[in-house]
Amino acid sequence: MVRVGVVGTGGWGKNHVRVFDELQCLGAVCDMDKARAEQFSKKYRVPGYTSLDEMLNKEKLDAVTICTPASTHFAIARKTLAAGFHTLVEKPMTTSAKDGQLLIDEAKKANRILTVGFIERFNPPISELKGMIAAGKMGDLILLEFHRENKRGERTEDVGIVKDASVHDIDTACWLFGEQPKSVYARVGVMYVPLEHEDFATILLGFSGQKTAFLVTNWVTPSRVRTLSAVFSKAVVDVDFVTQQTSIHEGTATTSPTRQFQEPLMLEMKEFVGAIEEKRRPLVTAEDGFRATLVAEAVLASSSSKTPIYME
Repeated sequence: MVRVGVVGTGGWGKNHVRVFDELQCLGAVCDMDKARAEQFSKKYRVPGYTSLDEMLNKEKLDAVTICTPASTHFAIARKTLAAGFHTLVEKPMTTSAKDGQLLIDEAKKANRILTVGFIERFNPPISELKGMIAAGKMGDLILLEFHRENKRGERTEDVGIVKDASVHDIDTACWLFGEQPKSVYARVGVMYVPLEHEDFATILLGFSGQKTAFLVTNWVTPSRVRTLSAVFSKAVVDVDFVTQQTSIHEGTATTSPTRQFQEPLMLEMKEFVGAIEEKRRPLVTAEDGFRATLVAEAVLASSSSKTPIYME
């Protein structure tokens, strides 16, 4: 059985701890906050640490997931890979594409899996949409329109909304289209001064031919919105990421497939554990994390220069 240590138990990390416990894979937890480390250690009856080095040296773990602030991802992941642990890093994998490439090199050198937490690929309606695209029954996929909006949480301080939230939809767009964007045009800004980083972004990604993705992300909208409209040449598919509802519009007819609700994080962690056990590439690769950060950097550059950025 694969044993996993979770680094960072605040925010999203507490969900990693819960899911790995349910999968009977939880081996240890680590958090700089001693009280939090002790709390999760006691609750899940696993060793708790405030020192990453101590956990890596003492525990017989196979893998680690990193749920710490984005600015710490590179240093922690570099250490876990060098120590021989398969590593899943929550998004963004790194705050710069340059650091992302260094992590890819480290993972290859260590012969270990490096993946990133792009959870939406594991959201059942998105997985089904990927299948619909492959089947080709609705014609060509032309446009993807994403809305990811809600009030800003207190936990995100070291990166702006593009690298924290927009990267989800950047990755999903690239995965659904099956290619990387050729052009990026964006406008980002700060609604609530004096935030150091942007809190809203409007992004236009141009792919080959007429394929386009339009992304709206903000920390301003009072209610939580997570939607996608996929426009095909013969139909339109609307998806709600939160409720997992799908509506397929073909002509004047609308159908809504029914399915059992499944927790995307559980599916994501099962895939991570499965890739380790089966010694195969995971669905989300380190290269996917690198490319999403590269596009995010192009988004910020486009907004700053007020011009399109053409990707190599």
